[in-house]
Amino acid sequence: MKKLIFISFLFGVLLCAPCAGKNVVKDNGTASSTFTGKVDYDKYFTGERLRIDFVFAGGKEEQKAYLQQLHREASWAGSPNGLVDPFGYGEYYFEAFSGDQVIFSKGFSTWFQEWRSTAQASKVQMAFNQCMWMPYPKDVIKIVLYERKKATGRYEPFFSCEIDPSDKLITHQKENDFRLVPLQYKGDSDHKLDLLFAAEGFTADKMDKLHADANRFMEYLFTFEPYASRRDDFNVWLLESVSQEGGVDKPHWDKWVNTALDAGFYTFYIDRYLTISDHKKIASMVSGAPFDALFILADETKYGGGGIFNSYAMGTVDDRQSEIVFIHEFGHSFAGLADEYYTSEVAYEDYYPASCEPWEPNITNLVDFDSKWKDMVDASLPVPAPNDPAYAGRVGLFEGAGYMAKGCYRPYFECRMLNNTAPSFCPVCQRAINRMIDFYVK
Repeated sequence: MKKLIFISFLFGVLLCAPCAGKNVVKDNGTASSTFTGKVDYDKYFTGERLRIDFVFAGGKEEQKAYLQQLHREASWAGSPNGLVDPFGYGEYYFEAFSGDQVIFSKGFSTWFQEWRSTAQASKVQMAFNQCMWMPYPKDVIKIVLYERKKATGRYEPFFSCEIDPSDKLITHQKENDFRLVPLQYKGDSDHKLDLLFAAEGFTADKMDKLHADANRFMEYLFTFEPYASRRDDFNVWLLESVSQEGGVDKPHWDKWVNTALDAGFYTFYIDRYLTISDHKKIASMVSGAPFDALFILADETKYGGGGIFNSYAMGTVDDRQSEIVFIHEFGHSFAGLADEYYTSEVAYEDYYPASCEPWEPNITNLVDFDSKWKDMVDASLPVPAPNDPAYAGRVGLFEGAGYMAKGCYRPYFECRMLNNTAPSFCPVCQRAINRMIDFYVK
């Protein structure tokens, strides 16, 4: 029997030169493969997908990753032309190599990385699950994980191993019997963006309500540009994931319920922050479903939600602002958009260092503004543009973004990534969303 062969496991230093040489780190901290042409999907991959379960562990000053398990799952839903990530977004970056050629890559962020930016991470080390998906390879591949260094914004590799797709220990058992229902089907997944709604805290007698809630959220999404104009590019699915009890955990209220994903408020001791700490539970839930983007609907009346880039987003369904929260959190998880607000309570410490440009497309600290929306700026606006409604409706540099009142800028006076009352996404966020949709449907 062939086995997984571990090549290297290092923290804080570059891997051996042959591996490091395959990933070019740009000045703005994004990674790009030396291979820039189209990957031949049929040469390297089957029609299935590979799920890779990791454990990330550490604290504020250090982290490590461990390979936990491999799974062969349902059909790969992504575009055969969208295998190499062109964006360089995310706090982490994943690459798969066949020989010396990158055949798949993806940027992503994690709940663990957010936790590392809190005060608690200075006092204790913890471990969290994180899963990645890619098309199932035909032959042995090497995978590499990179972390983005806070001080420089540059990706550096910190884990690598080889995977043999013929390994008999790669699991492929069915993990659940949840029913998958199409809410909108526009064509084959190869060239459509598959959005999956999954349920949390919905008991078996609430499936009719789940369908109504999912349809309501779907229709709300397609009232906003650029989603409205791109509706035909989406397939939308609903996974009837059933929980034993309703609602979600509220630790600060001493309320705990038995649900499919153990979602809970009070993340990082913030009342409104609703998350799921165990990403493997999410992965097991969606193991038989197609998806490019995932949103989890929680059967709960309380205000709140959360979104992590290329991981998941979630929100409650029965608060009066539930749809509003959905559109904002989906902006995080799907398009990599940053929070533009700067007055609300957060748990993060020094989340955006002044030494390097933030990777998100809708905020800047002017370290590398050329890579952002400089080409869209209205030259008649002052720099910075005053935070005054008189300057609304034009793209510029408005100070206050990314949880900071000074030194960080957003492109518009008002946008849905800033507050819940903005009438729309700003032109810069719309461009970023359109570019992400293009990547999945090309």
